[in-house]
Amino acid sequence: MAKIPPGISPRQSEQQGQEFIAQVHRKMSKLVQEFAHGEINRTQFHQLYDRYQRQIMTVAQMIAESDPASWRDAIRDTEDTLNIKQRLTAKAVGLRVVDNRSGATIKTFGDFAIADEQIAPMLSSYRSAAAEIFRAGMRSAELENGQWLCFVPGSFTTLVALFSLEPSDSQLQMVERLHHDFEQANRAALETGPVDPQTLAYPFYSFVKRRTNPGE
Repeated sequence: MAKIPPGISPRQSEQQGQEFIAQVHRKMSKLVQEFAHGEINRTQFHQLYDRYQRQIMTVAQMIAESDPASWRDAIRDTEDTLNIKQRLTAKAVGLRVVDNRSGATIKTFGDFAIADEQIAPMLSSYRSAAAEIFRAGMRSAELENGQWLCFVPGSFTTLVALFSLEPSDSQLQMVERLHHDFEQANRAALETGPVDPQTLAYPFYSFVKRRTNPGE
């Protein structure tokens, strides 16, 4: 277990960890706006966004494991150390971004091995009822194989996330934020259409279990 710096209590260390997460969230929002305004390129966006997301997930995990003093060491550790610390939690196996107007798939990430004919009726039903029935517009459903589907609505697109197990509230919040940032970063392109997937920025790469090449 990491040592708490002199003069800092476990509670203070946890509070500092939460403040660190809030600070990184502000950096992510600024990064989204920088790409939206054309100030950085796609490669810069992907690398920086992935780095910020890994930091947040690491610190949040340390706090959740009632070991708040270790988060400072954890964010300085390598990716290998982070993998060792991972628990048997739900993994984002795949993500799919669907255009609300046409119903066409804009981009698929990871191993999204679900047939379109299985998704289509669920997506159609969800779109028509989400705003009225489901709290915050988000819905999760368990599949027969134990995996879970999560539908996240947006102004221009719907994000469909496939998890290996039932996702935690924090994971659902992360998915919702990723989708919000995707739409904000690409707002101009999504508003005007038609959408060219090759020109968009995607915050989703580091969240899926099997990552695609961020340089695509």
